[in-house]
Amino acid sequence: MQKDTVRPSRFPLVFEALIWVIYVGLYKYSACVNQVPGHPVGHPNFPYPHLCVYAFLITLYAIPYYRWLMPQLLQRRRYWLLLLLTLLYFWQVPNLETGLVIKLFRYLASHGFNSLSTLPRYWGSLDLPTTDLIAFSCVAFVRVAFESETRRRQIEKEHAALQLEQLKAQLQPHFLFNTLNSIYGLSLAGSPETPRFILLLSELMRYVLYDSGKEYIKLADEVTFLKNYFELEQRKYEGASIRFTASGADLGARQVPPLLWLPLVENSFKHGRHHFSDDASVEATLTAAAGTLRFVVENDMLPSPPPATPRRSGGIGLENIKRRLQLYYPGTHELHLTEHAGRYRAELILHV
Repeated sequence: MQKDTVRPSRFPLVFEALIWVIYVGLYKYSACVNQVPGHPVGHPNFPYPHLCVYAFLITLYAIPYYRWLMPQLLQRRRYWLLLLLTLLYFWQVPNLETGLVIKLFRYLASHGFNSLSTLPRYWGSLDLPTTDLIAFSCVAFVRVAFESETRRRQIEKEHAALQLEQLKAQLQPHFLFNTLNSIYGLSLAGSPETPRFILLLSELMRYVLYDSGKEYIKLADEVTFLKNYFELEQRKYEGASIRFTASGADLGARQVPPLLWLPLVENSFKHGRHHFSDDASVEATLTAAAGTLRFVVENDMLPSPPPATPRRSGGIGLENIKRRLQLYYPGTHELHLTEHAGRYRAELILHV
């Protein structure tokens, strides 16, 4: 099974960039300008452009904190250690880095870059480190939150994929069991059509074993599979009316999960009155319209058994399709199972 990964959101990167541009590029730059002795001369709207670079350089120390230290300790739930290291980090590291950046600018100014000589007074307060802590803690929390959400969605997607594989593995032997029973009945009757049935079974099983391994398949292929299945059942119960029709202009263009309607069809054949009477029918229709797929299958029901009669085993197929619908079409499907006037009707509407 190929692992399908969830694409992470770009919002944390956008939010991080905004913090650097708005907070560092504007707010910290303004704070640096305000600490320059005297009043700015020239370029009243953007005095001392080099201080913008200066503001970015004295903030680089925050990157290891919000990209590594804080996320690691949050994921390990080492909250007290995070608090202690945070206090130590923002108490010592900003002053150390600022001192190094000031030395760098003074060195460059002494080698001909006179425009870099104007620097703010070196501060020893915790004003800007405190605002750094607040701003970049927000970045760290956003990154951790979105990474946790991405991991959660990935786990849910992998869990859903495993569920689908289990459902398919459950459905395949169930289908084979029912179909072999049909051919067994034909062989006992000595039907000359038995070789044709075996060929149909071969085509059906090829579809079930190989094509159903895909997540989605062409609707036209699913229609062909259902037509072959109904033909097999029609040849077995020649006196009954067993029909399947499909209509719609875009049957070949759409894609659906493989074997989606098979449990409903099998349920109708399993519990239909055509087993005992030629005056019975199993009829199914598939209609493709704009934004909707509508599948209906109806069958004449067996007479109700006496209350003391044990119920027949089964129910795997219906539970299967209900779980698959929740995985493939959450909130966009309608499944109606009704009984009226001796007929059972299953209607599945997909809003796609």
